[in-house]
Amino acid sequence: QVQLVESGGRLVQAGGSLKLSCAASGRTLSSYTMGWFRQAPGKEREFVARIRRFSWSANTYYADSVKGRFTISRDNAKNTVYLQMNSLKPEDTAVYYCAAAVGDSDVYNYWGQGTQVTVSS
Repeated sequence: QVQLVESGGRLVQAGGSLKLSCAASGRTLSSYTMGWFRQAPGKEREFVARIRRFSWSANTYYADSVKGRFTISRDNAKNTVYLQMNSLKPEDTAVYYCAAAVGDSDVYNYWGQGTQVTVSS
């Protein structure tokens, strides 16, 4: 079983950038597809981005709302996944969660506790 801890969330002005990190422990990250999700107040949790295990497997996918602004990456040696967020908008305000799916599945069984991102206008 893998444990996930997000960090890097904070208050940022619109147009700014932020990089979130998700550190894994308990299992090697290379066994999992990793995803970022977010939940804004009063809204359901939504998918943001995901990255497969290996670089040769056409491995990243983004929600339309963040495509071109956010970049997901992973460092399996550091057991860490990142979400680089640029050109932030107030509507990006949410709690951001990382999650792990076994292998190349899109069923995310393991979740972190979340980190708050607030974008001021």
